[in-house]
Amino acid sequence: MGLFRLLAVLGAGLAWADSSSPPGTPVYSESSIANSAANVADFFAPNTFLTIYGQNLSYVTKAISPDDIRANTLPTALIGTGVRVLINSIPADMYFVSPGQVNVLIPTSLGTGSSTIQLVNNGAAGPAVSIPIGSAAPALFQIDSTVVIATHGNGPLVTKDSPAKRGEVVVLYATGLGVTTPPSIPNQIPQALAILANMGDFHVMLNGVQVDSRSIQYAGVTPGFAGLFQINLKIPDDAPANPEIRVGYTNLMSPAGRILPLQF
Repeated sequence: MGLFRLLAVLGAGLAWADSSSPPGTPVYSESSIANSAANVADFFAPNTFLTIYGQNLSYVTKAISPDDIRANTLPTALIGTGVRVLINSIPADMYFVSPGQVNVLIPTSLGTGSSTIQLVNNGAAGPAVSIPIGSAAPALFQIDSTVVIATHGNGPLVTKDSPAKRGEVVVLYATGLGVTTPPSIPNQIPQALAILANMGDFHVMLNGVQVDSRSIQYAGVTPGFAGLFQINLKIPDDAPANPEIRVGYTNLMSPAGRILPLQF
């Protein structure tokens, strides 16, 4: 999957905050903080990837590397960066920093409700702004602004040139799907499968039609990648071509307008 690289380049960027702050002071606002997979604001949950867009967020550009991980524990600061993100005073796991973009994993120990997020760059603190934290914030990772990331089983990517087929099993990748059984351990990379705790309420929709739950072979964490969820889906025999695909719960679905390349 190359997830570390994926998280480094997600999204086209939202509106930045006002740049009148003193030089060196991190600049961002609530509207420039987004769910990393869907690139939409105000859509967050524990164990969900979050992106801060802005200015003066870091003096260097660095993605997480094996050197940053110790004893299966994720870093709250990448080596040589001096950048931290605090959410309700809890350090978030860091995945990527640059002057204009920082990607983190929201702590799994965080509760729901309004939370305060603040970025600190080598002692210079940005504004403390409020963001909403829900029980889940389902969002599928995307190749581009409309096409979701999926693989043919554990093989090559599903693309417009290599679309999914009816009857095959594809693997979709997401963030923010909620609590799992067993639950995620804060700051730890999961080593085994863990199914969604609310699996009975979890849905996949193709063009607004709910897929038979028996077609969802697995939905839960991806071993080896904290914050990354996968959905193993058997494509229905009557699935439409290039359907809009949404995942989540009855009143909490992933954003609309995302397409799964699929041909008969």
